[in-house]
Amino acid sequence: MNSADTSFILVCAALVMFMTPGLALFYGGMVRSKNVLATIMQSFIMLGLVSIVWAVIGYTLSFGTDIGGIIGGMDFFALNGVGMDTVNSPADNLPHLLFMIFQCMFAVITPALITGAFAERMKFGALLIFSSLWVIFVYAPMCHWVWGGGWMGDHGALDFAGGAVVHMSSAAAALAGCLIMGKRKGYGKEPFIPHNLPMTLLGAGMLWFGWFGFNAGSALAADGLAANAFVTTHLAAAAAVLGWLLVEAMHAGKPTTLGAASGAVAGLVAITPAAGFVTPMASIVIGFGGGMVCYGGVLMKSRFGYDDSLDVVGIHGLGGTYGAIVTGLFASIGAEGLFYGNASQLWIQIESCLATWAYCFAVSWVLFKVIDKFYGLRPSEEEEVAGMDVSEHSEAGYQI
Repeated sequence: MNSADTSFILVCAALVMFMTPGLALFYGGMVRSKNVLATIMQSFIMLGLVSIVWAVIGYTLSFGTDIGGIIGGMDFFALNGVGMDTVNSPADNLPHLLFMIFQCMFAVITPALITGAFAERMKFGALLIFSSLWVIFVYAPMCHWVWGGGWMGDHGALDFAGGAVVHMSSAAAALAGCLIMGKRKGYGKEPFIPHNLPMTLLGAGMLWFGWFGFNAGSALAADGLAANAFVTTHLAAAAAVLGWLLVEAMHAGKPTTLGAASGAVAGLVAITPAAGFVTPMASIVIGFGGGMVCYGGVLMKSRFGYDDSLDVVGIHGLGGTYGAIVTGLFASIGAEGLFYGNASQLWIQIESCLATWAYCFAVSWVLFKVIDKFYGLRPSEEEEVAGMDVSEHSEAGYQI
C-alpha cells in the first residue's frame, strides 16, 4: 500500500462525487422553473440509489473474476473480500475499499447523465427502476469489458477514464429513452427556455473542477501520469470553450453563456478517453475539435426530430465517440496511435465504439420498453403541464 497514492485517490473519489451535484445544477438551470427540483433530484438520487446497487452487486459484476470476457463473477458480492488492505485489489498500491469507492463514483454519475435526455417528462419511480437495472445490465458489463479484465480491454481498446464506459454508454441509453418516450408536450410549438443560466454555469464549473479527480485519478497513483491527465483535461476543456463559441458565433451570430458551459463539458467529455495517452498539445487540438463537433451534434436533434432535452446525445454521445476515435490518432503515452505509427489502434477504437453503442442502446431499449409496459414511463399530460416538481414531489423550486 502506498500512502501518497491512497491520499490522492481519496481526494479524487471525493472530487468525482462532487461532479454529480454539479451535474444536477448544470441540468437544473436548463429546464423550465416548474421542473427544476425534479431535474436536480434525478441526479442527486443517484448518490443514494446507485451507491447501494454498486456495493451489493455492481462492483463484483464489474471487477470480479472474469467470466468469458463478458462479466465479473460473484467474488465480491456485498463487498465480500473487499477490505482495508490491498488483497484482491485491482490496484495493488491502493486499499481494495478505496478502489471500490473510487469506481463507485463513476457508476453514480453515469445514469445521472442519462436523465438529461428525458428531463421534464419521466416518472420518478420509473427512473429508480430503470437506473437500478441499467447499472446491473449495462454499466457493469461495460465496466468489466474495458477495465475489469473483459474482452474490450484485452482487445487493446484505449479508454483512460470512461469515454465508452461512461459517456457513450449513457448517451446510447439516452437516445433509446428519448425515442421511446417521445417529445415533451408542446415541443417545437412553444419556447423551452432555460430558467436559470447562472445555475447552469455554476454546475459546469463544478463539473470542470470535479473532472480533475475523474481523469487524473484514473492514473490510480500520485505520479507523472496523473499530472499529465490533469493538464490535458484542463487544456482540452479550455480549447473546447473557444471552439464551441467560434462556431456558435459563426452559425447563430453571437457567443452565449450556455454555449461556453456546453463547450467546456464537451471538451471534458472528448478528452476523457485520451487524457493519459496524449500530450498537452494534442489535448488542445482534441478539445478545440470537440467543441466544434459537439456543437454540430446538438443541431442533430432538430434535423432528426428527436427531443433530447439537455443534449446528452449531442455532447456525451458524439463527444465520447469523437474522443475515443481521436485517441486512436494521437495516443503517444503508453500506447501509440495512427500518428505515431500504429494504424491498427484507430480501427480498434472504432470497433470499440460500435460495440459500445450497439450493446448499450439495445439493452437500454429493452429496459425502457419493459418498464413502460409494466409501470409506465411518463406522467399524464396534466401532470406534465403542471410541472414535475409538483406532480412527482409535491414541491416547488421557487415561491412566487
